[in-house]
Amino acid sequence: MVQYEALRRLRRGILAAALAVVVLICHAQAFAQGQPVAGTVRDIVVEGNQRIELSTIQNYLTLQPGSAYSSAEADKSLKALFATGLFADVNLRMQGSTLIVRVTENPVINRILFEGNRRMQVDQLRSELQLKARQVYTRAKVQADTQRIQQIYRRSGRFAATIEPKVIQLPQNRVDLVFEIVEGPLTGVSRIRFIGNNRFSDSELREQIQTKETAWWRFLSSDDSYDPDRVTFDREKLRKFYLSKGYADFAVTNAVAELLPNREKFLITFTVEEGERYRFGKMDVVSELKGVDGAQVREFVRTKTGEVYNADLVEKTIQDITTELGRFGYAFVDVRPDVNKDREKRIIDVTYRIGESPRVFVERIDIVGNVRTLDKVVRREFRLVEGDAFNSAKLRRTRTRLRGLNFFEKVEISENRGSAPDKVVLTAEVSEKSTGELSFGVGYSTTESVLGDISIRERNLLGRGQDIKLGFSLSTRRQQIDSSFTEPYFLDRELAAGVDILRRRTDYAERSSLDQTTTALTPRLAYPITENLSQLVYYRIRQDEIDNIETSASRFIRAQEGSYVTSAIGHALTYDRRDDKIEPTTGYYVRLSQEFAGIGGTEHYVKNVVNAAKYFPLTDETVLSFATEFGMINGLSDDVRLPNRFFIGGDSFRGFETGGLGPRDITTNDSLGGTKYYTGEADMTFPIGLPNEFGIKGRLFAIAGTVWDTPDSGPEVVDDKSIRVSLGTGVQWKSPLGLIRVDFGFPIVKEDYDEEEVIRINFGSRF
Repeated sequence: MVQYEALRRLRRGILAAALAVVVLICHAQAFAQGQPVAGTVRDIVVEGNQRIELSTIQNYLTLQPGSAYSSAEADKSLKALFATGLFADVNLRMQGSTLIVRVTENPVINRILFEGNRRMQVDQLRSELQLKARQVYTRAKVQADTQRIQQIYRRSGRFAATIEPKVIQLPQNRVDLVFEIVEGPLTGVSRIRFIGNNRFSDSELREQIQTKETAWWRFLSSDDSYDPDRVTFDREKLRKFYLSKGYADFAVTNAVAELLPNREKFLITFTVEEGERYRFGKMDVVSELKGVDGAQVREFVRTKTGEVYNADLVEKTIQDITTELGRFGYAFVDVRPDVNKDREKRIIDVTYRIGESPRVFVERIDIVGNVRTLDKVVRREFRLVEGDAFNSAKLRRTRTRLRGLNFFEKVEISENRGSAPDKVVLTAEVSEKSTGELSFGVGYSTTESVLGDISIRERNLLGRGQDIKLGFSLSTRRQQIDSSFTEPYFLDRELAAGVDILRRRTDYAERSSLDQTTTALTPRLAYPITENLSQLVYYRIRQDEIDNIETSASRFIRAQEGSYVTSAIGHALTYDRRDDKIEPTTGYYVRLSQEFAGIGGTEHYVKNVVNAAKYFPLTDETVLSFATEFGMINGLSDDVRLPNRFFIGGDSFRGFETGGLGPRDITTNDSLGGTKYYTGEADMTFPIGLPNEFGIKGRLFAIAGTVWDTPDSGPEVVDDKSIRVSLGTGVQWKSPLGLIRVDFGFPIVKEDYDEEEVIRINFGSRF
């Protein structure tokens, strides 16, 4: 029995060995004939692709015909295909010796739409997206774009905004991607609090930062909406404030914004460390420049020993010293403050070190940003030319002159190193603004007089700096047309030549019970005498016709009926030291005007007018100005007729009508005008708490003056030198329609026969 079992086992072993030999022989023959074996990829078949070609898919596969199939290689191929972003799903499987690749392509975006966006323009949102039309749709990119849109709304102060992307399936594996947006309200600032402040109250610190607590009166401002960038800026503003008050160790250790549970407002908390207050100790100036001693610029040191430390004064001292040295040709002088802080004595010693720097010369002047204005119009305002020694005073004057053109929104002149250490390249970067103006003027008085003015003006004709104007005045009282033309550089010299033409008919029934028609032609020429002194000379031929006098008019008015011709020459001498002619903040000007009539014509007189103004910057945005004006006219052979007399009021004396004060026939209430007058005005322009970008400022003014000495005399004529005074307030707005001014003037010293005007409105539009 045992032998039989052994024979059976032997027989099974022989059969297994024979079978193994047969299999080995088959594999060897197949290999010799090039046939694949199990685990080797012989062919690749791709299924499910619609747009993407077979060759493209095969190129991304790591498994290729003849490769040994393994799960590791299959995994690499899957990852390579998914990484393309072209497929929503990929599946690999072996069917015999064939690798089957089954793909589901991502759809193509047909278009991208936005719904619910009222505060944001579509172009603004679309420009931030990574996905575009005709690109392949992927969930990862959609999620990223959703977050981008969320950030846009957060930057605009809408932290409660929600964005939900939705996909609309279309034929041919296309989709429309729709971002459904719920913008939500502006996320305001419920409260701003400070921790660690002992020297200054919370309310004082809130005044120093730009972020404000939400309040109804801030409806025109965005400062009461939360902005993380603004909070970062506020940290710096707090630091500068404390440094200006002597707290040199001050630091903002933390600034946290907490979104309240209703997701409508934030609570902002600033944690500060004030430190101790310091005073200035020893002040010194050390110069390493050859030929420049520290004592020469010591007068420009604003920091004084014993005074409370102020980092702003240190910075201003550096600027003043740098500017002064620039006058001597040092364009790149390095002034560094060495600060030595004594914590025990709480004093800070400052040494201003002037680093060594060569004198430099202007190598080149570049002008950028002028699209319309010709280069020569900008270049001719430079007080420096190529080859000149650098001079910061002349450079400041150049900047002032360029701004005075009123062609540019922004004027910046930078100093860059040239091809050698002693050379500088000046780059004038300008940003042009609209120089065409369509202006309207409106006046309203307590006597219901309404005036309207329309004028069209181009101050930079064809980019050549030429000024042309055409004006119309239309109202129930006045019809006027006037035009002017000015060539600022006549014959390529610094001569401003021009001509003015005027035709005006005015109904002075309310003022003087007459109508007056004036026709005038005035050629003129202006030129500089020095950098700050200029002169204007002109000749004027004018005809005045007085008619349509009311029967109830003053006998003095009726005596003026007729036509008169004035042939006069005149000049105006102006000394101007203002920092800016358009919006001066500091400096002054004085102007003397004289006119002589008698070169032919019927009128003979000499007229003199002097006016001046001084400007004081009280803060960065508050300007106080004082202006005065005096005029007198003397008849040479005859009395000065009505058209040449002085009438003040309206814009020249707010609170009174034009011609509303001064000599008057009290029986007819006709204004007779005077031959002498003076006015003095104090005016303060200040911010009213709104952001600078709104361009809205408040005004306070006080005006005093009078006009007197009429040639007419009689018992019915009142003519005295009594002073008139008015106080008022107003607001001015640099609106998209131009400058709008509303003034409220209230006479507090006046005569019973004067005519008041409480409200005065002026506005204009630019194109």
